[in-house]
Amino acid sequence: MIPQLSRKERAEHLYRVITSERFLTKQGLGNEVPFFICPFSAEEGITMIEDRRDLIERIAHAGVTALDLSLYDISLGLLEERGILEDVLAAEPDMEKSELRELLQGVLDVHEHLIPKIGAAIAATPHDVIFLSGVGEVYPYIRSHNVLNNLQSTAKDRPTVLFFPGSYTHSTATGGSLDLFGLLHDDKYYRAFNILNYEV
Repeated sequence: MIPQLSRKERAEHLYRVITSERFLTKQGLGNEVPFFICPFSAEEGITMIEDRRDLIERIAHAGVTALDLSLYDISLGLLEERGILEDVLAAEPDMEKSELRELLQGVLDVHEHLIPKIGAAIAATPHDVIFLSGVGEVYPYIRSHNVLNNLQSTAKDRPTVLFFPGSYTHSTATGGSLDLFGLLHDDKYYRAFNILNYEV
């Protein structure tokens, strides 16, 4: 069960967990990948951006460096690098949604393009923890469970926290489920830990 924390309580919990030796040294994970989900309600999208920035600043004062990666910013960067961002933006009003999704899913293929880009950022930037955000902005052409599945071999040395606008439920009967915006119940993923349940 996800504890119902106020915004301030959540901020304090995240700070306490992320600056802890137990979290940073990946203790208590039973040899699982060090992936954590920080679920929040979709209505808190804007405040969560602020809270994440505040958290990055606070943990830095405690000597913990976050590599802050936005799936949305990485996606825009990939489109720009390939010289097609302007073309996609110009064509978008006249395209069917399914056509646009197919185009973006090809150009931003998680395994071929997105994960190598994240891997390059991981290799180039010293960090203690990875923050991944922008999940809602890249839906439906990038799915969070697909990112996590493909990221397992690339981001296993440091804890990764996915800031997720929705809920992350886990049960022995159904496994894990990332329910985006609290509405879309089809992303099965079970290897991550709910950071709001993580005790230090």
